[in-house]
Amino acid sequence: MLNIALIVGSTRPNRFADKPKDWIVEGAKARTDFTLEVLDLRDFKLPFFEEPLPPAFAKGVFTNPAAKAWGARIATADGFIALTPEYHHAMSAVLKNAFESAYNEWMNKPIAFVGYGGVGAARAVENGRTVAIELQMAPIQRAVHIGLEPFLGVIREGRTLESYDHLNQARTALFDQLMWWAKALKAARAATGG
Repeated sequence: MLNIALIVGSTRPNRFADKPKDWIVEGAKARTDFTLEVLDLRDFKLPFFEEPLPPAFAKGVFTNPAAKAWGARIATADGFIALTPEYHHAMSAVLKNAFESAYNEWMNKPIAFVGYGGVGAARAVENGRTVAIELQMAPIQRAVHIGLEPFLGVIREGRTLESYDHLNQARTALFDQLMWWAKALKAARAATGG
């Protein structure tokens, strides 16, 4: 069974992120091909990147204990789902910093994105994909975009994400495509030693 890490990319008080986090966790319970581990950035207290060398030049060696602990957790995952809001047409600063706070541990693994906000965090997801490519990850095509209508439906009307069929279908498609890539890349890493 594969291990997928769900990275919660918001640390704000009263964040919306807990709604989609719980919805993703609930959807994953029906799966028999992976286990889902939630990595909430609130729990890791990563300082803003402060290493003496850029991650690529340091070859994945970090001096900060928090970054070392983060890298150790990332290393155990076969793939990732990044949950992000959209701030100023990009992912959150804490999520970008989490990407910077590891290096080798990300390589040759797939990543999917779930975004929320006015345009379903489409620009934040695209931003995340370009960062993932530079970290030698494989961002998948499928994503979940929680747009303004369901976002406000949950906040103002007490609706749940489960009540939106298009989001449930997108979540299933994301899981399916992420598993295809996770299996293929795990086999490739095993065959090549990396």
